[in-house]
Amino acid sequence: MVDDDHKAQSPRYRREEPSDAAASLSESLAKGKILSVSPLPDTSDPWIRRFRTHPEATARLLCFPHAGGSATYYNPLAHSPTLPPETDVLAVQYPGRQDRRRERFMDNIPELADRITTALAPYIDRPLVFFGHSMGAVLAFEVAQRLREQQESRLAWLFVSGRRAPSRFRKGTVHLLGDAELTDELRRIGGTDPLFLDDEELMAEILPVVRNDYRAVEQYRWTPSQRLGCPITALAGDRDKQTAPDDVAAWQQHTEGPFDLHVFSGGHFYLDTHQQAVVDLISEALVDVAEQQLETTKGSAQ
Repeated sequence: MVDDDHKAQSPRYRREEPSDAAASLSESLAKGKILSVSPLPDTSDPWIRRFRTHPEATARLLCFPHAGGSATYYNPLAHSPTLPPETDVLAVQYPGRQDRRRERFMDNIPELADRITTALAPYIDRPLVFFGHSMGAVLAFEVAQRLREQQESRLAWLFVSGRRAPSRFRKGTVHLLGDAELTDELRRIGGTDPLFLDDEELMAEILPVVRNDYRAVEQYRWTPSQRLGCPITALAGDRDKQTAPDDVAAWQQHTEGPFDLHVFSGGHFYLDTHQQAVVDLISEALVDVAEQQLETTKGSAQ
């Protein structure tokens, strides 16, 4: 819970509650209804999965998965009917999982960010909106910094979810836990199907991926740098023991642009029960980006 003093410090603080639409979407996901009808992503690029493309896209939404996660986590979001239709939706696929399971793990955030930035080269001809959850928020931020340093200023908006600001360091030791303790940690924070957690054979494949990603993000150290120029929208669960709301609010220090903080009821994976609300926030940003792009185009034509 965020106190009144914190609300006063945040220019646009909002506390979100579950909607009927979110509950309906969550129920559909649990029953497998959405995943069963969504087309498979384009896998021609090992790093970038293209879930949805539009020949006249006004913006591209790029999603960064959490520790242990994969690009397909964002499949329901990509095919949400409430996203603006003229939007390309892409997601990063880290090595060592799913179709990249035979590739070596990468447990270094700067190295991952370098590789993702290189892979993005074909996609920076349109305005970009980044969404990253947990470890994905860190990677989205680091890629954003690299694009800024390369003067590829096509990043129009950054969404960071379930992660403290880079300037708020806290030592983490989850990657040092034994298998049983690490499984208990996954059970505690949610985001993993309980049936998976009880399957020893499956967990033997999952745990090395999770441990690697935790090692990467827990060993990450922010290097102070110039602030981003784009808006940052931060999202968090009010019962997330990994991320205190004040630490999420500190993302405001990393941009010269507008800043929003949205606190939802729930834990680290609050977005599993607030998917529609999250989609609505992203959609609002995409509409704003499209309108700005149109104004820029008109101005150039005059």
